[in-house]
Amino acid sequence: MKKMMEHKSGGFSETGLRRMRDVLAKHVDSGKIPGLVALVSRNGETHVEAIGTMRHGGGAPMRRDTIFRMASTSKMVGAAAVMVLLDECKLHLDDPVDTWLPELANRQVLKRPDGPLDDTVPARRPITVRDLLTSTFGLGVDMTLMGSPIQNAIFENGLFDTPGQEMPEPDEWMRRLGTLPLCYQPGERWQYHMSNEVLGVLVARVTGQTFETFLLERIFEPLGMKDTGFYVPEGKIDRLPPAYVPDPQTGEFIVWDDAAGGRYSKPPAFQAGGGGLLSTVDDYNAFLRMLLNQGIHGTERILSRPAVELMTTNRLTPEQQAFRDDLAKNNVHLSHGQGQHGGWGFGMAVRTYRGDYASIGQFGWDGGSGTSAYADPDKQLTGILLTQVGMSTPDSAYLIHDFWTMVYQAIAD
Repeated sequence: MKKMMEHKSGGFSETGLRRMRDVLAKHVDSGKIPGLVALVSRNGETHVEAIGTMRHGGGAPMRRDTIFRMASTSKMVGAAAVMVLLDECKLHLDDPVDTWLPELANRQVLKRPDGPLDDTVPARRPITVRDLLTSTFGLGVDMTLMGSPIQNAIFENGLFDTPGQEMPEPDEWMRRLGTLPLCYQPGERWQYHMSNEVLGVLVARVTGQTFETFLLERIFEPLGMKDTGFYVPEGKIDRLPPAYVPDPQTGEFIVWDDAAGGRYSKPPAFQAGGGGLLSTVDDYNAFLRMLLNQGIHGTERILSRPAVELMTTNRLTPEQQAFRDDLAKNNVHLSHGQGQHGGWGFGMAVRTYRGDYASIGQFGWDGGSGTSAYADPDKQLTGILLTQVGMSTPDSAYLIHDFWTMVYQAIAD
């Protein structure tokens, strides 16, 4: 096990960091988590732990530059790309998206969210850019509707990035999405994930570039995020661990994606803004620090201050908020406690009440592949925890909870 540290004053206590390492190591020693890389940064002090191995059962050790499948923590980066376009007036929050996404024009909406797909009414209004940014455009992956006709149709049409199923290229993906009715009226309910995938297509169509090229030019390269993208080139593939989904009954480690020859070893047909990025702790820290710094990285401005404020504060109306609160509280047993933050900004959760160790105003998100990335303006703190264990069992979620508890107890002042 390796320890890396650069020390400046004013960030974390030595004792607190030692305790954090002990708790993280305990999760690895349990056999439930093969390895992890964790980064915490505050007031110019950055501390990284790389513990355990790339593979279950041994092999190469985890390193600071190990590349991970970021899963849903990709959402915040995808949303930032849209904010660049808002800053340049190439998009506006209340623009109907029909111009660029004609597949989403003239929507039909289910009379009942769990009803048959042909029992619909016309949408009251067009879908807007704001609806997509706040995850309220009318369709999403919904824990409360699993097994319903609309949720089944989302999966059957290959619209959701699931192990063993690759999504089609963007135009075909949009065509399939356009064959489905909405589950709710535009702007009515917060629903997870699908909107972030649509945003990636929107960026590509507005700019005339691929989503990845736009991200590279406007976010990754300016921030020095040299290991972030939608696939891992051959020269770096040894830095990507296999991804596991443990069997919920037996706990057996099942590989859902290997590195060499796996789904992320070549450019994907669909560049998924909802969960397709791969990255490292240092790359993601650069992104989070830019948001904490109101859009500035070094001498360069990536986003305007108002764009960052919009992204990182609660954007839900009281009605949308009531539904999200209800969802989090009543499905906490399914999410292993994730998702109980209160608010939602653009592409990320925002804490609107004090529910655990984190401050009000903390923003970020977690990924189903066992990833977590948040920034805290009140404590001027960033934290990132990356593993290769999917959330088919609670093990990586428990590790993430413990990581954040230890981050906050390690604050020096």
